[in-house]
Amino acid sequence: MSDKPADPHLPSFIPIIAGGVSGVLTRFLCQPLDVIKIRFQLQVEPISRRSVVSKYQSIPQALNVIVREEGLKAFWKGHVPAQVLSLTYGVFQFGVFEAMVQQARTIPRLADEKAKVEFVSGFTSGCVATILSFPLDIVRTRLVVQGNKKIYHSTINGLKTIVKEEGFRGLWRGLTPTLLQIGPLSGLQFAIFNFLKRALQDVEWLGKNGSLTVTGTMVAGSVSGFTAKVITYPMDLSRKRLQLQGFQRARIGFGKNFSCTSLTTCLSETVRAETYSGLFKGLLPSLLKASIVNALIFTFYEKTRSILSDIYKVPNE
Repeated sequence: MSDKPADPHLPSFIPIIAGGVSGVLTRFLCQPLDVIKIRFQLQVEPISRRSVVSKYQSIPQALNVIVREEGLKAFWKGHVPAQVLSLTYGVFQFGVFEAMVQQARTIPRLADEKAKVEFVSGFTSGCVATILSFPLDIVRTRLVVQGNKKIYHSTINGLKTIVKEEGFRGLWRGLTPTLLQIGPLSGLQFAIFNFLKRALQDVEWLGKNGSLTVTGTMVAGSVSGFTAKVITYPMDLSRKRLQLQGFQRARIGFGKNFSCTSLTTCLSETVRAETYSGLFKGLLPSLLKASIVNALIFTFYEKTRSILSDIYKVPNE
């Protein structure tokens, strides 16, 4: 994941620290896009200027409504659990990915299977990071969707309330569809990003001295995020709707509530009530977020990793 080739001498703490730093910085900058995306995903009514029953009709209109009704601070609702989530996720995603890639480099028959190794490593690292950080994702999602009437007053209060009302299983509600989405998403992001790193490093304004420039890294990260999100989006929408089950009371004034009990019922009920286009509700802000987030997270990661490697004098291959 560095501008330099994967280094078998790379200390394990470097990708762990770099992953955490990149996650935290990216989350702070992109949290407002996440708020818009989640609210679009959970709205049953059409996201259209022609719909008189829809609370949110477009990105500009949604921004205006949220500011008018809840103030600017609403764009950072759930930011504390989101930051802890991003830190945890980044640490394990990049840490596990780098460990798997470096281990694969010691296996001769995998020497020419870079894309497969990167996809499998990304898939696995995404799943591990998701499982370990999932309760925070549940609380973050619910904090984002509640209006001025607060059901959860803090991250800790949210975790305690979920356990009290739904049991410990409630902390992992929607985990299966999440893994089915995050696994391929993470695998594709890493595989596409690294493919583009190799393909673009000789392009004059994107590469220099056999590695990507900051611009090149951002382009590769943005394209990988955009492509992976389009492919896996219906699963993303379904997992968000599953995470909201049992918390519908917080959405009073936000339109109809959506009920489902599993991945298959979420997908089928969405199609039944909203047609197939409902599976891609909120796609535009999601693609915008995915492109920006991946551009930033890979760039922050690469640069932090490079700085730490220089500080600790990690030898190149």
